[in-house]
Amino acid sequence: MAEAFKNLINADTVRAAATHLKRAWPKFDTRRFEALALQGLDGLELKARAMQLCASLEATLPADFEQAAVIIEASLAPARGDEDLAALRSNDAGLAGWVVWPLSEFVARRGLSEPHRGLRALHALTQRFTAEWAIRPFIEQHPDISFATLQRWCGDPSAHVRRLVSEGSRPRLPWGAQLKALIADPSPTLPLLRALQDDPSAYVRRSVANHLNDIAKDHPALIVEWLRTQLPGAPPERRALLKHACRTLIKQGHAQVLQAWGLGRALRGTAQLSLTPHRLSVGESLQLHVSLNSTAARAQTLLIDYAVHHVKAAGHTTPKVFKGWSVELPARGRLTLDKRHSMRAVTTRRYHAGRHELDLRINGAVCARAVFELSL
Repeated sequence: MAEAFKNLINADTVRAAATHLKRAWPKFDTRRFEALALQGLDGLELKARAMQLCASLEATLPADFEQAAVIIEASLAPARGDEDLAALRSNDAGLAGWVVWPLSEFVARRGLSEPHRGLRALHALTQRFTAEWAIRPFIEQHPDISFATLQRWCGDPSAHVRRLVSEGSRPRLPWGAQLKALIADPSPTLPLLRALQDDPSAYVRRSVANHLNDIAKDHPALIVEWLRTQLPGAPPERRALLKHACRTLIKQGHAQVLQAWGLGRALRGTAQLSLTPHRLSVGESLQLHVSLNSTAARAQTLLIDYAVHHVKAAGHTTPKVFKGWSVELPARGRLTLDKRHSMRAVTTRRYHAGRHELDLRINGAVCARAVFELSL
């Protein structure tokens, strides 16, 4: 069994932090820090553990933020030159990896009164572990300073720093507080995304795609315009980025976005959908079988998704779209497609018994439907 995610921050993490902070500042009270940080730690989830370590830092680092920032920076391991965040770990040379989360949270709490210095500290921290959550209060409270800094960082030698430009300013960043002002008006981030969409690092480009997908949820017309200007003649890497950025709108069957990708035309022919078994329980799998028959004289490019209409506690249903296939249907040809869909319980969805519908969506249009019964 895989180790619990929360254990990424543990007693060894606390001891490593104490050791390297003491190395950087001999007056650091390691005994008090460890006592505060370890109190009830095993009973906390991951984020709560990070926040407890941050509170322990607030109680033991100097009140002067400049002095505290110098100590934190001196405690860090040398920055990695590659992009593998998962490989970042504390070692004899200093701190890196998940232990840096509470350090960056400390900067977010204590550095807001000195935004230039706080952002400089985050520049160092994000090269040892992402500072994408910690930078968000700076963007909210000091937008002019923050966006001027992010613009400079677009040319930073470190891919970690360039990624922070995009990831830290995402309107709807997972695990991060939503940036309401950017949800309402994402225009301040658009010059940053233009500067980074052709970044040499795939790690950075993926963040740009996710950022654009965030924007798509609230401003689809902006993404349509982005495609109009950025897709024609785009190199393969940018095309891949833009396709990933459009995933939500493609799933929704947005006509203009589908048209931009050459997927705007309805299926010319017929589609049949069957499901087996017709009755199943949570934890089992559903088998989808699709038959396509073309009546067109030319081949058709088809993007095929499907939506499961999950029964909710009140008895109504809500659709959840899943990726299916991207295929070329030959002229007057036939294709059969099969896919297994798991009804295994997941933490983000609660299943309810009852009659569920599944619909097949081809180039955004519903072309076939089938039903199944789910029991608990």
